[in-house]
Amino acid sequence: MEKSRTDMMVDRLRTLQGNTPDVTASAVVSVDGLTMASSLPAGVEEDRVSAMSAAMLSLGERIAGELGRGGLDEVYIHGSDGYVLLMAAGTDAVLTVLAREQAKLGLVLLEMRRAAEDLTELVG
Repeated sequence: MEKSRTDMMVDRLRTLQGNTPDVTASAVVSVDGLTMASSLPAGVEEDRVSAMSAAMLSLGERIAGELGRGGLDEVYIHGSDGYVLLMAAGTDAVLTVLAREQAKLGLVLLEMRRAAEDLTELVG
């Protein structure tokens, strides 16, 4: 039986997390704020993560454009307990990643770019 597009996205998120142990959760969210696929830990509200991710990416794009910084590559939020990283996956989706405080950001961002390329094709 052939896997659904959502299952393939979830598999790709799990591969991302397997390749980068500092990544604790990930999701693919539509620009409208709806969850397309996720690998989030128990207790994390998927709908809230999705809505906030879409809003942050949209705001980041507006800020980058208004301030003459060009197209948006990523948005990251650094809190006392770790990072929230957002990256566009094509024009219709956002890759959201939660990473530990001690994460090697260069490695996480590299893996996110690879995943975002694959997810762009799956989002279609």
